[in-house]
Order: sequence, then structure tokens, then C-alpha cells
Amino acid sequence: MRLLWKLVILLTFINTYAGDGRLSRPIFTQEPQDVIFPLDLSKSEIILNCAANGYPSPHYRWKQNGTDIDFTMSYHYRLDGGSLAISSPHTDQDIGTYQCLATNPLGTILSQKAKLQFAYIEDFETKIRSTVSVREGQGVVLLCGPPPHFGVPDISWRRLDGSPLPGKVKYSKSQAILEIPNFQQEDEGVYECIASNLRGRNLAKGQLIFYAPPEWEQKIQNTYLSIYDSLFWECKASGKPNPWYTWLKNGERLNPEERIQIENGTLIITMLNVSDSGIYQCAAENKYQIIYANAELRVLASAPDFSKNPIKKNSVVQVGGDIVIECKPNAFPRAAISWKRGMESLRQSKRVFILKDGSLKIHNVTRSDAGSYTCIATNQFGVAKNTGSLVVKERTVITVPPSKMDVTVGESIVLPCQVSHDPSIEVVFVWSFNGDVIDLKKGVAHFERIGGESVGDLMIRNIQLNHSGKYLCTVKTTLESLSAEADIIVRGPPGPPEDVRVEHISSTTSQLSWRPGSDNNSPIQIFSIQARTPFSVGWQAVSTVPEILNGKTYNATVVGLSPWVEYEFRVVAGNSIGIGEPSKPSEVLRTKASVPVVAPTNINGGGGSRSELVITWESIPEELQNGEEFGYIIMLRPVGSTTWTKERVPFVESSRFVYRNESITPLSPFEVKVGVYNKKGEGALSTTSIVYSGEDEPQLAPRGTSVQSFSASEMEVSWNAIAWNRNTGRVLGYEVLYWTDDSKESVIGKIRVSGNVTTKNITGLKANTVYFASVRAYNTAGTGPSSPPVNGTTKKSPPSQPPANIAWKLTNSKLCLNWEHVKTMENESEVLGYKILYRQNRQSKTHILETNNTSAELLVPFEEDYLIEIRTVSDGGDGSSSEEIRIPKMSSLSSRGVSVLDPSIHFLSIVIMIFYCFAIQPLI
Repeated sequence: MRLLWKLVILLTFINTYAGDGRLSRPIFTQEPQDVIFPLDLSKSEIILNCAANGYPSPHYRWKQNGTDIDFTMSYHYRLDGGSLAISSPHTDQDIGTYQCLATNPLGTILSQKAKLQFAYIEDFETKIRSTVSVREGQGVVLLCGPPPHFGVPDISWRRLDGSPLPGKVKYSKSQAILEIPNFQQEDEGVYECIASNLRGRNLAKGQLIFYAPPEWEQKIQNTYLSIYDSLFWECKASGKPNPWYTWLKNGERLNPEERIQIENGTLIITMLNVSDSGIYQCAAENKYQIIYANAELRVLASAPDFSKNPIKKNSVVQVGGDIVIECKPNAFPRAAISWKRGMESLRQSKRVFILKDGSLKIHNVTRSDAGSYTCIATNQFGVAKNTGSLVVKERTVITVPPSKMDVTVGESIVLPCQVSHDPSIEVVFVWSFNGDVIDLKKGVAHFERIGGESVGDLMIRNIQLNHSGKYLCTVKTTLESLSAEADIIVRGPPGPPEDVRVEHISSTTSQLSWRPGSDNNSPIQIFSIQARTPFSVGWQAVSTVPEILNGKTYNATVVGLSPWVEYEFRVVAGNSIGIGEPSKPSEVLRTKASVPVVAPTNINGGGGSRSELVITWESIPEELQNGEEFGYIIMLRPVGSTTWTKERVPFVESSRFVYRNESITPLSPFEVKVGVYNKKGEGALSTTSIVYSGEDEPQLAPRGTSVQSFSASEMEVSWNAIAWNRNTGRVLGYEVLYWTDDSKESVIGKIRVSGNVTTKNITGLKANTVYFASVRAYNTAGTGPSSPPVNGTTKKSPPSQPPANIAWKLTNSKLCLNWEHVKTMENESEVLGYKILYRQNRQSKTHILETNNTSAELLVPFEEDYLIEIRTVSDGGDGSSSEEIRIPKMSSLSSRGVSVLDPSIHFLSIVIMIFYCFAIQPLI
């Protein structure tokens, strides 16, 4: 009964503070340290620091030399927070060892020991130095004094146990000082110094002992156990000498009892009860130091409770799957667990198991397993129940998985991924490519999700070579995740060949080598070589040896190159898919020079002056000149002669040469050949052509020149042909010159006709103007004398006013027209008649009717509207037209003229008849 009351009180206390979840044991944040206090110090107070965290906040007390300090009885002791303040300290009363204790409802912890000492100076005692102890990791220095004689001694060191000196030792310059840095246990022992000279020898010995204060290798940890459980704690520490262990509970030494076993660093407490709760400390101590490890033991006792860990309200599983419904109530001691389905108790079977932790496992779930399940938890403090439901869903199955595909670059494909699933379960499709998730929400190029709720097909548009790889369709639900993958191979034209090199180059050939690029999943079948020069239009295919370069050929000789031309080459690969991208161009190299082999063409000439032979040809382009210092060779001789005259033209751009010789007679035939040369020598000659020497201008002027005016802007000039012979000069044609009397220049126009033509119309003239004309003959040498001038006057301008007040009447298919006579101005030609231009709407063909009257009648079909305009006729030409008039179809009304706004043009043939349906008005 006493135990239960303790349990009730402790549980009430813990629940009070645990409501906000912050209950925690004291943990030191500051512990007291050793203090040496000078007696002559002006300060009159010593502070030993102590502070700890915990909730509720801890309170503090102190011990001096193992005895609690009574602050009510000691006037010069006081608490400053958790720190101890000692006023007016006394050497005999206050010297000693101090420890701080921090306590809250969870327990008490004891701090490390802190020594308080007082410093003062007394006379030194004369004693022989004893053994030196050295802490691990520190350095030690041993001094060796010389013997009391004159002379520099020899000093040596050794270890008396015969072991060698540590390799890390250091000596002073005279070796009188031996230093051992980073002192370790293996360095301890007796060291001997030997100093000697000619006058004597001296020995000195010293013993080094290694020590190390305790250091934790294993600490105890906070532990929460149920009532009646057993506690096992172990702490371990290293040190030299080996530390011994003591255990404390709430700051007080813990001694072995019936339930408590203590052996070195091990603590065992059996049949735990609530009174065992508290803060425990394991103390490890040797002669040099004591250290503490702290931990809380909390012994718990309570009835089963599901409030913090209820059974899952709805556990969802698929048909054929396994499900575990957890039942983990808080209960101390641990509760016994039983299960019910609905109102019936559950018994274990081949499919139904109650696990060690009380959870219920159902294997190979069926639809009939759905329902409510209740977990019943029982211990000596009470019983608790909690119920949850099991929901059974149909399994998700990938019915159409993606399959392996072999495609060509640029195609669009669909990778299927279709499932059957429980209608109440949401399905999410996730696609991955070579292990990386494809984020379709961001609109990744080429990829697109298509399909509905149960279809997660992936479309890849315009597939590229870098899309080859593994595609994984993952189907995720809240219950499971399943996936299917497929390999996609994308084949494409080969990648560009690499490392194209020109191994050797001559005047017409070049040896090339290269390395193949990627075959892009389709073996390379063929290579081809292309070349580019400053004169080519882009890259051109070239001939090679061997002629056909298969996919295993990585070198070839390019043939048929032009000498002395800069070339760069590239290689293109092809496979069954197509031709790939070309390689990078090779370096630019020039072929060797050679004698030019292409002769000029189109050898011609003639003309020029007397005693000249003019020769012309088409110049050779730079890419065919084959070398430096290029020029032309001219070979000529009179027809019938056997001796050639040879001339050189050292200009690359030349295409004309004039040979002068006073002995040349006019129009003499010569045989002419044109060749080429360069620095390497003379090349080919053209075939022989006949070229005539220069001739004299015509000597005779044409006779019978006359002028006739046709209109206001046109007149005709005529003359008689010249009967020429070799003496009077050849006539190739005539040149007509014309001008006005008031022109500032002598000639304002010049027109040539070739051959025996003896008339020429001149147009674009001014109206009512006097023009003069003259004719002269011409040939290749120039023009001959002009004929005497003749003149003529152009007609007056045609009437500027169009016919007005046009009236029309349409009856059935007969159209009657009438208009006013046009009166002309004084400077205009008289009206001789009228032209009627008419066409059917949407037709292009226009018909013309001429009449001397101011009326006319047309017989026309009436399926479409008609468009009509009227203009005057005069000696000066046709005058201005009236506006176009639209005659509506099937109308019997008469009207004045109506302007056409938007005529359409089509072809339609019509029949026309002329009648006079208005009074005839004669032209005045």
C-alpha cells in the first residue's frame, strides 16, 4: 500500500509538469574549479561557480569536505544563484574540497570536486629531488650538471633498463638537456646522464613515471523503464593508475542492497519500483582526478492508455497483400494484448498473427477481411480498448507496360503505360529517363503525357539521339508503387568525322586521313570527301582513290584538284539512316604550281583603226592559272602566211590585245591563236580563229532623206541605201540624228538601225513642233558623213476634252448611245471621229467601234452588265476618254452616264450590230 501511495504521488507530480512536455533533470552548465587564493590579495571574497539547467529549475546546496554547508549557521557563506560566495576566507576554516549539488523533483546531481587553497611564501627546504611524475602528453626536461673540474665534458644519456631512448627525444647543443616531447606510458623509466672529461666522471639518475587522469570511454544514458523491470548500467574510464568507481543517487553514495548490485563500473537494480527513480552518477577516480557521468532513471507505472498512440482509424490494404495493424498503448508494466473483430475474439491462424509487440498481422488479405478490429490492452492498473477499421482495395496492375523500341531520329513515338486499379484509389504516373525524373509539369521539350486517369502514356515528339536509354514508368498509389521499364534505341545519321588531316599535297592530289565519329546506333557504311576553294560556290564533292570509301576506310587520296589553289577539305559519313553532319574543315593548304593547261576560249576581235588588228578572248579565271606570273601568249599571221608573230601579254586580267603595223591593209583576215603561261612555263594554245584587221569609216552620205509626221508625238525618217564598196567603206547600218530648231544642243536624239533598213519611226516627240533630221552610215571604224538636214512638223495635240453628256437606252438587247460633239482648242487637232470601247463586265477583251457621228447603236447580249467609254479621234492621235459607264443588264431604262466604281474583268465574245437610234449630228 505504501508503494502504491508513492506511485500515486509521483505520477501526479510528473503529470503536472509533463503537461507542457518540458520536464527535465538537472544538467550542469558550470561546475566549480580549483582555486588558489593569495592571502595578501586585496579581495575579501572567493566565488566558486555552479549553474545547471533543468525543469523545474533546480535549487542548490554545497558540501565542504563531504559535509553539507548550513547557510543559516555560517555567516560568511552565501548562495549567489547556484554559486558559493565565501566572505573573509580563513586558511584554517575554509581550506578543503567543495562540491555543488543541484536538485529538482527528478533528482539531484553532484558536481566535480574543487579544491580551495591559500597561497603564501615560506623558506625553501633543502631536500634531494624525488621522482618526477609526468602527465600523458606533456613534455619533460632532465638537466645534467658537469663535474666540478675544468674542461668541457662529454655528455651521454641512457635508460637503465637497456631499452633505447625514444626516437622523438631532443638535445640541447651541449647535450646537457634531454627533452622528451609528448610523453607517453612507454617513455617512463629510469634515465641516467653520464658527464666526463680528462679530469673526472660524474653520473646522475632520474626516474620518470607516467600518469593520466580518468577519461570516459563509456557513459551512462537516461533510461525510462517500467515498474518491475531490471536496470543495467555500465560506465568505463581509462587512466593511469586505473580508476576505481563509486555510484551516487541524487548526490548520495549508493551502496549494495538486496536488489542493488554494484561491481566496479556496473550497476544492476532488479524489480524496479517508483522509489528507484532519480538522478544517478557514476564517479571514476584515481589519485589525480575524479570525473562524473550523470543520467536519469525514471520508473513508470500506469494503466494502458491509447490517447497518445491510438490505433490507426483506417488501415488500407490491397487484395493479396499483408497488413499490420499496430497496437502500442502506453502501459507500465507492459500490457497483455488481445484482439476482437467486430464482437468476436480473434484467434491466430495461418493468416492471422498477433506479433510480440501486440500488433495484428493479416497475411494474404481477402475482401472478407474488411471490417472493424479492436485491440484490448490489460495490466494490473487497468484495461483499455481502441478500435480501427480495415479497408480492402483491389490491386493495381500494369496492363500495358512500355516495350523496347528501335526508332529513327526525328520520329514521334508513344511509350504506353496503362493500369487497372481500384476506382477509389488515385493513381499517379511518374516517368524517369536514365534514372532522372521527367518533370512534365514544366513543359520539358519533346516529352508530353497523354491519356486519362488509368493511362499514363508518354509521347516523345521529334525524338533525338540523346533520348536513347532506359525509360521507367512508375505507378504510385497511397498503398503501393510499381514500375515497368523499356529500352529505347534511337538511330540516326552518323556524327561528324573527327581529326581530318592533310598528310600530303601535290599540284593535283591530296592525301587525307580522319577518324570516324559516333555511328549513332547504325553502322557507318560510306564516307565522302568535300572540298572548298575561294572560287567554289560552297562545298563540292571531289573524286577520290579509292573511288568508293566504305565505313572502314579512314584515309584516301583526293584527285583532280587545280594547281596553285587554296583548298580545305571535310569528310561526311553516311549510314542506312542518312548522311550525317560534316566534320570540321581541315587546315587551308595550297596545291603545288604547274604549267597552265586551259587555253583561252571565244577568240574574236576585229574593228579598231586602220593598221590595227584587235584580238579579244575570255580571260582565264584565277583557279585555272596554275601558278604565279601568269600571262597570255598571242600568235598571229596573215591568212596564207607561214610565219607566226608571237606577242606576250603579262597581265592576268587582260582579255584584249591590239596589234599595230602600218603594213596592215583594211579588213585583212588573220589567223589568230591565244595561249597561256606562268612561272612554270608555257601552256596550251587555243584553236585558230580568223580575225579581220581594222577598216576606214564610210565615205558616202545617204541621199533622198525625208521626214513625215504621223501624229503629235511621232514622225518617220526615210532615206536611200548607199551602194558601197571596199573603196567607199563598208556600211553596217545607219544612224539617224534629230533635233529642234531651238534646241540648245545640236542633236537631241540619236537612233541606230543595222543592215539595209531605210526608214525609222521616232516617237516621244513634242506636239506641233518643227524637227530636223539627218542620216549617216557607220561601220566598225566609226560613222561617215551626214546627209543634208530635212525637217517636219508634228501634228497638234489630240483633243483634251472627253465626250460629255452621254445618254444611253437599253431595250432588250439593243443599246442606243448619244453624246455631245467635242469642240477643240486652237492648239489641238480637229476631231475627225469617235471610238467606242466596250466590253462585258468581268471580261478582258475590249471591242472598238469607230464612227464619224455622235450616236451609235449596239446589239449585244444582256446576261451581264456592260462597261463603255468613248474617246475622240484626230490627226494628233486619240484624245481623252470619257469615264467608264456601266450599263445594267436587263434594263429598259434610259439614263445619263453612270461611273463604274469596281469593274471586274473576264472574257466573253459578243455579237455587235450598229443602228442609228438618235438623230445623226454631223461633225463640224
